[in-house]
Amino acid sequence: MVDYIVDIGLEVHVELATRTKMFCGCPVVDPTHCEPNIAVCPVCTGMPGVLPVVNKKAVEFGIKAALALNCKIAEQSIFARKNYFYPDLPKGYQISQYEYPLAKNGYLKIVTSQGERDIRIRRAHLEEDTGKLTHFSEEGNSYSLVDLNRSGIPLLEIVTEPDIHSIEEALAYSHALHTLLRYLEVTTGDMEKGAMRFEANVSLRPANSNTMGKRVEIKNLNSFRAMERAIAYQITQQRKLLEKGRTVTQETLGWDDVHSVTVAQRSKEEAHDYRYFPEPDLPPLIVEKDWLKKITTSIPELPYAKKQRYKKEYGLQNDDIDRLISEKPVAEYFETCLQEAAHISPKVVANWITGELFSWMNQSGEHIQDLRVHPKDLVELLRNVERKTINQNTAKDVLLEMLHSGKNSANIIQQKDLQQISDGTFIERLIQNVLAENPQEVDYYLNGKETVANWFFGQVMKAAKGKANPKVVKEELARQLELLKSG
Repeated sequence: MVDYIVDIGLEVHVELATRTKMFCGCPVVDPTHCEPNIAVCPVCTGMPGVLPVVNKKAVEFGIKAALALNCKIAEQSIFARKNYFYPDLPKGYQISQYEYPLAKNGYLKIVTSQGERDIRIRRAHLEEDTGKLTHFSEEGNSYSLVDLNRSGIPLLEIVTEPDIHSIEEALAYSHALHTLLRYLEVTTGDMEKGAMRFEANVSLRPANSNTMGKRVEIKNLNSFRAMERAIAYQITQQRKLLEKGRTVTQETLGWDDVHSVTVAQRSKEEAHDYRYFPEPDLPPLIVEKDWLKKITTSIPELPYAKKQRYKKEYGLQNDDIDRLISEKPVAEYFETCLQEAAHISPKVVANWITGELFSWMNQSGEHIQDLRVHPKDLVELLRNVERKTINQNTAKDVLLEMLHSGKNSANIIQQKDLQQISDGTFIERLIQNVLAENPQEVDYYLNGKETVANWFFGQVMKAAKGKANPKVVKEELARQLELLKSG
């Protein structure tokens, strides 16, 4: 049986987080919280005689993203008209970039089970978004309504080379890109609202061939899951065709999430089908060196560099690091905690954030920046554990109260009288009482069932209402049980 190599190239459309549209002053509105067609004007609806004006902030965001992707920024790029006719494109063309894009020749490093590798970025260019069609079917009649609020919103299109050869790599690239762009704060990355959309070019070729196979393009994949399933489906379909000696038809496909299949939309267009020509109403886009330098210095520490630093400086494991750096505010919270906690281990801080705080956020739906427990409050709680004012289990209960009420740990510990008991004499009496009240379990222990010691420990902690110092309890319990053994 012939083995095949999968070649995947991704085109990612990123909605830039500007306040206004790409070529006009209309506000960018949340499509889920406003009426249709309220953020429109003659420019973004394509009325005759209007003139577009480039949004400087959109250009800045595009440059920032391209620099983070190790691209070379063009000193001069040119906007072009991409001509095609569709109901959600009121001008009959889209202002984009073609021959002379904003940036090209970059790469993004990904990490998979096979190790690290670079995915090459062919180009990153600016363009405007289209409107949105909503399709209806009522009483046998079908119709569509158009909302032009989205028409003209700034997009950055990022195009890879066909360097991706598995679904794992496609997901690694997509997640890495999503995290990177959110770190830069150039996009919300909210895929449910269309702020990031994937298009996958998929082809197969025999393992002994260097010639690319015929590819299909799968459009408008709005989630990582949809992208994964669509690519997997196409790989299976193309392999079946090739194994039967048939050829793959180059075409544009959509993804039917309900039926889990790709569906044909149209034959694949080539560049000449769009009749690109320079946009006559816009001059060349010039990126001045001083401005480029200023944007370069504004780029924060990026996820990959942060990951390497966390390994080197804090000795954290990959899984912990990946969870901490997945969201920029989480990484900032962690690092603020470390600044406040001079003598507390980074591993301890990381465990409480990825454990207790993540659990709370999953249940409450809150983001870390919205929590009532600020970094200094969490550090003070951990100091109470370190000082043995309270034990670990009590600290978890205190943190829960802090998250609910916003009170600090000192107030809660004092009000609820939760201070840890380390008094040796008191703990000695507690253990004596527990052993005296449970003679049958003592017999079990003396007859070789040593796991009963854990049960005794639990009973002592229960009698102490969770406030006893676990270390002191374990040591004293072991001493008394050994005395019983020796008679």
